[in-house]
Amino acid sequence: MRVGERDVARIGLGTNRLTNTPQNVELIRAAVAAGVQMIDTAHLYTGGHSEETIGAALSPVPEGVIVATKGGFGGAGRGRPEVLRAEIEQSLGSLRTDAIELYYLHRVDPETPLEASLATIAEYRERGAIRHVGVSEVGVEEIERARKVVPITAVQNHYNLAERKYEDVVDYCTREGIVFVPFFPLRAGGGAKVDEIARRHRATARQVMLAWLLRRSPVMLPIPGTLSLAHLKENMAALELELTDEEFSRLA
Repeated sequence: MRVGERDVARIGLGTNRLTNTPQNVELIRAAVAAGVQMIDTAHLYTGGHSEETIGAALSPVPEGVIVATKGGFGGAGRGRPEVLRAEIEQSLGSLRTDAIELYYLHRVDPETPLEASLATIAEYRERGAIRHVGVSEVGVEEIERARKVVPITAVQNHYNLAERKYEDVVDYCTREGIVFVPFFPLRAGGGAKVDEIARRHRATARQVMLAWLLRRSPVMLPIPGTLSLAHLKENMAALELELTDEEFSRLA
């Protein structure tokens, strides 16, 4: 699928538990070698160690790989322009890059207008330090407001088999060609139906849940988190699993 100007594999890697160890630096490099092309992090993940690990592993970022990060999380005041500027600068340094391919406003600040937060991110986009912009945990109305400030390439919301609060956002992104990135894509718990379909395909429950997401919308790009190369390869193998119409309907 296309993210901005790049074609990427439709399953990425979440790194909210990634700490800066030699083993994890090698894990990130192995993930790219295994075919991962979207690596998702954030300014706050593991106190900044996630970004630092990715920077150590992938500077410069290989051609065809997107490292996405986020800023502005933590409640009232975290979306203020001065806070976002400081976090963007720190992310650029931690990732050892002059340009972040995809940068999300991590949360809408209840005390700062969405437009003011995104205008700050847009400043960096205009300078070339951010190439594409996303928003996270937002509804359709907020996405439309955001698009009046800056082009929105991706939306990252909590969504999986069990968590369907954002069905209307998935449908909106599908119509508008905006990448939808579901976080916690595997926190659905599976269940008997998932297990039965997994047995039928000689697959795992995790792979079935990812395959369902991929079937749900052509703009879907899950980012399951893992610190295990074996689990990462298991997740990537879900790209080859095609559910039948009947199987998809049973889980819908």
